[in-house]
Amino acid sequence: MSQLSTSIDIDAPAETVWEVLTDFDSYPEWNGYTHIAGTPEVGATLVVSPGPKAGRLPTFKPTVLQADDGELRWLGHLFVRGLFDGEHRFVVEDLGEGRSRLTQSETFSGILVGVVNRLFGADTRRNFEAVNEALKARAEALVASGVETGADDTAPEV
Repeated sequence: MSQLSTSIDIDAPAETVWEVLTDFDSYPEWNGYTHIAGTPEVGATLVVSPGPKAGRLPTFKPTVLQADDGELRWLGHLFVRGLFDGEHRFVVEDLGEGRSRLTQSETFSGILVGVVNRLFGADTRRNFEAVNEALKARAEALVASGVETGADDTAPEV
């Protein structure tokens, strides 16, 4: 088993960060590192693929395990369960005063963890950090422009 975790503080409310994170259709506008197709609903299957800036990272078709209370979590497998599995997690925390923290993490398991992490580990960390930075820029730009995001039932409580 292996774990990877990255965090970033964002000068935007948790609701705005959540809205940016879960608006998969808008990812091409701001996220050149990861593209996601599907809906952020428990049980849904997503297609998570590398964007043009992500390099050689593989495409996964994970199942959403959680998509509320400021946490988006899914489980994906490379080809079959047990070969190389990844439980990916985004957590949006309210820091108060219109600020929030995004933590993106993944727990990897399976018989190919060592091999896959040697091949893709550094790329994966760079991708996580780049996505965090891009999401921060998007959320802060929305706040600066005065664009209000529509909080819905899945937005984190503040």
